[in-house]
Amino acid sequence: MSRINASVDISRRPEDVFAYVTDPSHLPEWQESAVAVRRTAGTPGTIGQQVAVTRRMGRRDFDMTMELTQLDPPHSWHVHGVDGPVRGDVQGTIEPLDAGARSRLTLSLGFEGHGIGKALVPLVVRPHARKEMARDERKLKAILEGADG
Repeated sequence: MSRINASVDISRRPEDVFAYVTDPSHLPEWQESAVAVRRTAGTPGTIGQQVAVTRRMGRRDFDMTMELTQLDPPHSWHVHGVDGPVRGDVQGTIEPLDAGARSRLTLSLGFEGHGIGKALVPLVVRPHARKEMARDERKLKAILEGADG
């Protein structure tokens, strides 16, 4: 699985960045394609938590369920898609900078295609995500640094 990797430096403590990015309710605030999120299973903020994420690509909405599979506050987390034709796989890490006054967030995004998703991933999903990821990280940085929202 070819992954998309991107990093952004944010002038906030790792604990603050981690708390925001690992709370799925914030996804529509900083991810352009995320339309809605709702918890479907598990306890919020614990391994096994599942959320249904609705994403818009073009004029269509796509639903997928994501499960939190790894959590090491405030350093890293991993979520993996468990259903749908396109299943995302997100690994996030946060590195402290300037003695913990700032953070470097690195996201690694991969996709698995199932059924029609096998064709959609290389032709539509991966190119769209590659373009969106840089905009999403800029938006996240602006929100967390208080320049937006």
